[in-house]
Amino acid sequence: MTEVSSLTGRLLVAAPALADPNFDRAVVLLLDHDEEGSLGVVLNRPTPVVVGDILESWAGLAGQPDVVFQGGPVSLDSALGVALIPGDEGVPGGSGTRPGGGAVPLGWRRVHGAICLVDLDAPPELLAAELGSLRIFAGYAGWGPGQLESELTDGAWYVVESEPGDVSSPHPENLWRAVLRRQRSELAMIATYPDDPSLN
Repeated sequence: MTEVSSLTGRLLVAAPALADPNFDRAVVLLLDHDEEGSLGVVLNRPTPVVVGDILESWAGLAGQPDVVFQGGPVSLDSALGVALIPGDEGVPGGSGTRPGGGAVPLGWRRVHGAICLVDLDAPPELLAAELGSLRIFAGYAGWGPGQLESELTDGAWYVVESEPGDVSSPHPENLWRAVLRRQRSELAMIATYPDDPSLN
């Protein structure tokens, strides 16, 4: 098997032609990507469910909008927490230490740069001082070995760099266009693609 170049921490932006309704105009943050498969969460699918209604102890750390996001079509009855580590926005990879040399605290795992996965079974008060904006996702997007690579070859997704603000965007409904618009390539033009091409 050929070696898989990790896309962990990058964004998958759905191409307009992607036919799967689960991923129509989706922006997916890849949390894991290796030869065993890929796992990510859709950043721009807020639900009407308020975080406090299902995970009351974490409600105080949830960013705005403070609702649960549908992370993808897999395991909708499970929750994932993704947060930012204040002060780490410029860190390109997983350093394993805090600025100033301190050890990474228990309760979270760095994904990429300032982005981390939060252990929702940990006591929130232990993490409150360390974490910035928290997002709660119900379910996730998953791909088996080679499946995502096949979709990338078929042109279903654009792969772009993530920015810390993507995870905590206060206007997630605009994220698909915003991420494309900031690209310094022909992808910026795709941001103007109409929602319904038949009306063009």
